[in-house]
Amino acid sequence: MLTSHHNQLEASELERLITAVQAGETEHYAAVVQAFQQPLYHYCWRMLASRQDAEDAVQDIFVKAYEAIAGYTPKVHFSAWLYRIAYHHCLNLLRRQRLQKQWLRLFRPSEMTAASAEEEMDNRLYTPALAAALAKLSLEERHLLVLRVFEEKSYAELGVIMGKNPDALKKRMSRIKQRIKQQLLEKGEEAWSESASIMNTTI
Repeated sequence: MLTSHHNQLEASELERLITAVQAGETEHYAAVVQAFQQPLYHYCWRMLASRQDAEDAVQDIFVKAYEAIAGYTPKVHFSAWLYRIAYHHCLNLLRRQRLQKQWLRLFRPSEMTAASAEEEMDNRLYTPALAAALAKLSLEERHLLVLRVFEEKSYAELGVIMGKNPDALKKRMSRIKQRIKQQLLEKGEEAWSESASIMNTTI
């Protein structure tokens, strides 16, 4: 099944819709878009740190997915297949537009006028010390952390999305966690205690 933050669409119904789209019944693609639009937007927003860039990216991702949907097979969960497209699209945007310096905006996103419960949770979780530590990660490491923590992807799904061995990604996540922990401890026990809940449980 899709994770809880997706619209309530059973996996079997999702596969039926995709099969119909592949057969030429393109009107069913709207339901697929609706099911994934919000979670994809939040993923892109967290990575690109801009509401407008995220909205544009989501549109581009759905176009790319539609153009490639003939090649999708149920051997891979559609969510992981779609997020793989999103992952590469955002990665290319970040590299091409050199948006790395805007990463810190993600943790205090002034553009979001009416924050959702999910966004408010983000702001509570991210202390300045944690934001600074995460800003030192590579682009791939940031994607890994966001996909694992916020999109709640399993390591098997992450392997599909990022084209890496799931066990290797798990070890990499452990190293990321240790690096961030060390940086927070260097800033003092208070910085670590403020961020310990997300580092100890969510990841």
